[in-house]
Amino acid sequence: MFQLLLVIIYLAFISLGLPDALLGSAWPSMYRELDAAVSYAGIISMIIAGGTIISSILSDRLIRRIGTGAVTALSVAMTAAALFGFSSSRTFLQLCIWGIPYGLGAGSVDAALNNFVALHYKSRHMSWLHCFWGIGATAGPYIMGLCLARGLRWDSGYMSVGIIQVVLVAVLVLSLPLWKSKRASNAENADAGEKIGIGEALRLPGAKAVLASFFCYCSLEATAGLWASSYMVLHKGIPAGTAAKWASLFYLGITAGRLVCGFVTDRMGDRKMVRCGQAAACTGAVLMLAAFGDGAVLAGLVMIGIGCAPIYPSLLHETPDNFGTKYSQSMMGMQMACAYMGSTFMPPLFGLLGERISIGLYPLCLLVFGGFMIIMTERVGRIHVGKINRFTHAQLLQR
Repeated sequence: MFQLLLVIIYLAFISLGLPDALLGSAWPSMYRELDAAVSYAGIISMIIAGGTIISSILSDRLIRRIGTGAVTALSVAMTAAALFGFSSSRTFLQLCIWGIPYGLGAGSVDAALNNFVALHYKSRHMSWLHCFWGIGATAGPYIMGLCLARGLRWDSGYMSVGIIQVVLVAVLVLSLPLWKSKRASNAENADAGEKIGIGEALRLPGAKAVLASFFCYCSLEATAGLWASSYMVLHKGIPAGTAAKWASLFYLGITAGRLVCGFVTDRMGDRKMVRCGQAAACTGAVLMLAAFGDGAVLAGLVMIGIGCAPIYPSLLHETPDNFGTKYSQSMMGMQMACAYMGSTFMPPLFGLLGERISIGLYPLCLLVFGGFMIIMTERVGRIHVGKINRFTHAQLLQR
């Protein structure tokens, strides 16, 4: 039964990725029809991100009230409703309104599923689950492109993904008894932990450093992905078509890297996986910064993608180890919120920096994010080791 539940969680992660890149792939066909400026896509994106941040912070309360399975089903249902809302929208304002449930549906399910997997499954499943998110994120734009290529409007793409989400909602509703199976129910009830506020959570040892780590990681990943093509075209003089193809290899590196990492992460452990990923990502940034030629730019970008692969899943999976099962759900929601803040605000900020100074700062900026992330994660590691040593010392004294 518990393995069947894992299959359903894998499907849920695909559904998480499906809507994420739809707006970017559909917007060139949408904005003229909606009489909106090209830049207005950023407004919709910010609304969605804002809802995601809010729902991530509030996820702990909701999960305690109705349970992980119900939160997952409800969140996917909200996303499905928002997708149908997008498909029926004929004005920019309507898109903004439907962007609210679009974002609210994503944050809670992300925090709920990540904590459930961190508590009840091995580290390899966290890597593979986020690999499946990449499959969903790749499939979404493909479905949109397929609809547009067949002469259909952009709303058909949103409706198609919405139908897929509705099917998944039905599967999740039917699977609710599995979440309440003896093993899942006992584990969830035992690990429900204590309800704490934001202020209390921030006072936990290592909490601020962990939150900064998530912020830096998602700032690194989102900035790397968004500005890779622009850096190659504007700073390196690489043709736009070639740059676009090379930039896609960054995401391929993340997806393929997470697939491979799933086979070794249980043997190496979360901490080593994070360090290896950070070393690879920073090496890739240095390689791009060294200006050895176009080949070095490609190699550096791919290395950054491969380096990013194990960091996020491993940081998520070690949450119960860092803060105990008592506080893991509260911290998971805050970690997700900080991650979304990084991916929402830092890429536009770098865009302003590149416009005002030089887009050539791209690899240096990535290196700064990576370096600060290393400092913060190592600080968490030292705090965690210190807690273990103090606990061991206390046991010896009791003997």
